[in-house]
Amino acid sequence: MAIINNKNLEKMKKFKYLILSLSVVFALASCEGDFFLVDDDNDRLTGGAVTGGLATVNPLMTYVVGSGASYMAAGSVYQGKVQTTSIDVYKSFTDNVTGTTSNEVLFGSVTIANTNVGDLGTFELNFTYEDLINGLTLSGSPLPGDDSALNIGDFWTLRYVSNTSTGNQNVNGNITKVAVGTRYAGVYDVVESEYWNSGGFNGNWNGGARVIESVDATIYRHVGLAFWDDNEFYFSVNNDTNVITIFDYDLGGADLLLNGSPAMVCDGPYAFESLTCDDTTTRATPDDVNGIDQLEFVVGYFRGVGATREFYEKLIKR
Repeated sequence: MAIINNKNLEKMKKFKYLILSLSVVFALASCEGDFFLVDDDNDRLTGGAVTGGLATVNPLMTYVVGSGASYMAAGSVYQGKVQTTSIDVYKSFTDNVTGTTSNEVLFGSVTIANTNVGDLGTFELNFTYEDLINGLTLSGSPLPGDDSALNIGDFWTLRYVSNTSTGNQNVNGNITKVAVGTRYAGVYDVVESEYWNSGGFNGNWNGGARVIESVDATIYRHVGLAFWDDNEFYFSVNNDTNVITIFDYDLGGADLLLNGSPAMVCDGPYAFESLTCDDTTTRATPDDVNGIDQLEFVVGYFRGVGATREFYEKLIKR
């Protein structure tokens, strides 16, 4: 009987691992043939998966009741070896009160501009309220001809299907929600911001994005606080003075906590120590020509005198 010492056992392990590694390589090579050759649009690692057509779109648009405005859904797609030639846009409607969703119909087909490899192909679809409701039925009835019958929070879903140069159709996971809301609801870019911690400047979050949602006809939800996306606060806008009032309570009437501490607002019990919080720094600037509204906020939370956390933010609507 052969005696196997530790040294021989270690050699046998290494030999076994080498055989297994070579087996894996040869198996892959036999399955794929030219395994080590890469194809830009149909590489061996995708196993022949359909490629191309991933669209980037605006995730949220606000439909303002009674505005009579025209709207535009826009997006882009990177043009690789597989070209995206057009986008089919489908629409459906959801009642926010009942949760009922309508049928889905083709909204329109849009040809992609810029179809050279490396281009960013763009597309636009313009529409009005009449376009949004055309062809849709909810619980067997057409959508109301007068948008005043809609509820705040009702929304249309725009879904995108890409048609490619290879004859494939790719369904995009990215959608656009066209939400019935009030003037200042929508997606905003952060163009100016300041974070003050215990009297010292502690950075900014410029270049980020903020979602402002309509809660009802007068109240808005601001999603996120500086670097913390899991915080939120509520506010209203005086349409005569454009002054923003931030609430130091939540929708249930309880005291608002930001990062676990009491919220600081302009007219609240806690004094700001680093930032000015008044009608000049917490206000809206409406743009009635291009719709590029601007919102400014000063808010904070209180962790004791000399230990406040204070935030300034200027947003520009997309």
